[in-house]
Amino acid sequence: MKTLKNIFLIILTIGVLQSCVVSEKPNIDFFTNSKYDFKGVKFMSINVPTALAKSYIKKALKEDSENEETINLVKKASKIKVLTVANGSEKMINDYNQYLSDNHYEEWATIKHEGDNINIRVKQDGETIKNMLITVGSKQKELVFVDVKGNFTISDISKMINSVSVNN
Repeated sequence: MKTLKNIFLIILTIGVLQSCVVSEKPNIDFFTNSKYDFKGVKFMSINVPTALAKSYIKKALKEDSENEETINLVKKASKIKVLTVANGSEKMINDYNQYLSDNHYEEWATIKHEGDNINIRVKQDGETIKNMLITVGSKQKELVFVDVKGNFTISDISKMINSVSVNN
C-alpha cells in the first residue's frame, strides 16, 4: 500500500509542480462517455506528462527504498491519467466495475488497507498488458482512479502486486 500511496502522492505533486493538464472534467472513459447522472459529484482530472513524471517517480521510489519491481513498472508506462472523485457512491463504483467487465478488463487484485480498497484491473493483448486501471476507494466517498497505459508483462504486474501485498 505504501508503494501505491507514494505513486499517487508523487503523481499529484508532479501535477501541481509540472505543466500538466488539470481539469474539473473527468478524463477516464466511463465518466466522459457515460449517460450516468453525476449530480453532486466533483471531479479533478490530471493528465501527467509521462516524460517528466517517470524520472521524478523513479527517483522518489528509490529514495523511499521501494523495490525494483515497482520502479521497473514505472519505466514501462507510456501514459498516466489520474482522476479524483468527491461525493462518489457505491452504485457509481458498481456501475464502473460493470463497465470494466463489459470492456474486457480482468480483475487482478483487490487489496484492503485501513478501510481503503485498492482494485487493480488490466486489459491484455495476448501476453502484453496495454492498460492497467487502479481504483482506490475510501469510506469517505472519495475515489482515486489511475489509468496507466504501457507495455507490461504479466510478470511485471504480478511482481508489483506481490511486493505491495507483502509490504502491508
